[in-house]
Amino acid sequence: MRTNNAKVKNVIISVYFILIVLAILLATVFSAFTEVSDNPFMTFTIVATGFVVLFFIVYYISKYFEYDSDGVKVVVINRGLLLADYFNYRENKVEFTKDQLVRYRINNFIVYKSLVLYIKDKRGHVNKDRFNITLVSRRKRKYIKQSLSKMIKLNRKSK
Repeated sequence: MRTNNAKVKNVIISVYFILIVLAILLATVFSAFTEVSDNPFMTFTIVATGFVVLFFIVYYISKYFEYDSDGVKVVVINRGLLLADYFNYRENKVEFTKDQLVRYRINNFIVYKSLVLYIKDKRGHVNKDRFNITLVSRRKRKYIKQSLSKMIKLNRKSK
């Protein structure tokens, strides 16, 4: 099974555009924040801090995810969504055979979802790899979960 969240890139670009427009709008309408503080520097600091926090939350959450379990090996890739076409930054790639998968877990926090894979290496140690699946649709997460559960079930039967 192959799946990814490539269609979400346009949504993230739109969110960044809206954030920039909102920052410009708030910069021009400082008089609306006179109830918060009479000091214009304090108002600017509050607005700028809010904008920076929102910007980094979107930056942290927006990651490209690809899952491929066709064939003997499973490939899971997580990388940055913006500028990833030009250079690989924030890339996390794991390639393993299906019999190396020990277990998996999907963490579902309020605004962040992650896939944790426990993979056995050649020496028998179990390594933990974490992938951001926040922007993967619910239906695709369900398919990934089914695929991983099937692998674990086959691994337990073969032992």
